Amino acid sequence: MLVERYRPILFIMYLLLLVDLFMNSFIEMLRFENVILLVLYVIQDVCILFAVIVVFLLFFNTYIFQAGLVNILIEKFKVAIGITFIYFGLNVGLHVWEMTLRWDEPNLYIWGTPGFIPLFVIQRTGAVLYYYFYKRTALQLGDPRFYQDSEWIRKEFERRR
Repeated sequence: MLVERYRPILFIMYLLLLVDLFMNSFIEMLRFENVILLVLYVIQDVCILFAVIVVFLLFFNTYIFQAGLVNILIEKFKVAIGITFIYFGLNVGLHVWEMTLRWDEPNLYIWGTPGFIPLFVIQRTGAVLYYYFYKRTALQLGDPRFYQDSEWIRKEFERRR
């Protein structure tokens, strides 16, 4: 029962990851028009926000959250949540800087700008971490133990008292 309910959500989560991966891989080829590039950057950033919203909606559906043990969820997924927000910040920063540099001349060579290449490399490295931790979180949240009362939840609750 739970698997059938979770499958479409997992599909949506993977789709959002795929859109982000596609944007990171091929968006440079579409830089001939500033408005197109701006719209694609906004779509990419909105997809990251939707990905975060989906994860938090899954959190709200867990038995742990409904029992008031939110701190267990936050502790278990704090790295994934932190990396997602860091990646979003890196994404927005890179997009704003790139659009600022290219707005007047879309085909301008911007790779000689001091600091741009390190930010680009950090953002792409953050993307790999984001993909890994987001996918791991998506798979972990499919575990039925999160959606029913179980012994490990009781042990966690007792440990935190």
